[in-house]
Amino acid sequence: MANQEVEAFKALLAAGAGADDEERTLEDMRNGYEQIGGAFPIGDDVAIEHVSADGVSSQFTTIGKTKSDSVLFYLHGGGYVIGSLTTHQSLVADISRAAGIKGFAVDYELAPEGQFPCALRDAVKAYQWLLGTGVKAENIIIAGDSAGGGLTVATLVKLRDQNIPLPSAAILLSPWADLTHSSDSMDSRAEEDPMVSRESLTMMADMYLAGADPKNPEASPVFSDLTGLPPMLIQVGTAEVLLDDSRLLAKNAKAAGVNVTLQEWEEMVHVFPHYAPIISDGKKAIDQMGDFIRTHLG
Repeated sequence: MANQEVEAFKALLAAGAGADDEERTLEDMRNGYEQIGGAFPIGDDVAIEHVSADGVSSQFTTIGKTKSDSVLFYLHGGGYVIGSLTTHQSLVADISRAAGIKGFAVDYELAPEGQFPCALRDAVKAYQWLLGTGVKAENIIIAGDSAGGGLTVATLVKLRDQNIPLPSAAILLSPWADLTHSSDSMDSRAEEDPMVSRESLTMMADMYLAGADPKNPEASPVFSDLTGLPPMLIQVGTAEVLLDDSRLLAKNAKAAGVNVTLQEWEEMVHVFPHYAPIISDGKKAIDQMGDFIRTHLG
């Protein structure tokens, strides 16, 4: 039986789709994502502080009178070409509230204005800046969704290779971690996924990579050596073309000795926790993120 909340969400997406993908400009895509992602309120208890993290636009999210020294370091999704601090403001606030910690979201440079590896460069810079403010690595949880999920893994590998202290744990929401798009779910879930397609991902990957090899581990961390990375929680819906990205990441991480929890949510869509205000499983997933964060922050 179909999940009625998801069906209602699909109808909402269809009603707001407008022109076919082939006819939509990049500006249309960005504006549409701003409207969808920024539609949910963040709550009267949320305080936002914009900062420059070594030149990278970022923002702190503080819930109420949170006094925790711990921070959620968040990398938003959007295929490396759309998305912003605004589109993910409510999601960062929701996860931070569930965990009882501050949020810190990074507005890394997007393509095609910036090209691979600009997102990774900005993520590493912002992380080092955060450490420089006095936040300890063991008090940081790194997280990201979709492209931001793949970027989260790439950032962890880069930090490890540069001998920079790693955060205590990572959360990956529907990570886009294989820019070759060679997995079975890219086709087997194509009819189920209302949000993401091989065509849209290929277009975004081409903008970001600008001719770089999609098998480069810094772009597609399914090809990375994940040895030594911190514990991971991966959440993904079964109605996603990117389902196999999560499965392969989990498999590779476990083979490398990483403590991994992979949660596959039946009938759920791409980054469903982002839509927690209208999809109840999204709220449940955020609550589980809060539990995971508290466990790994001790």
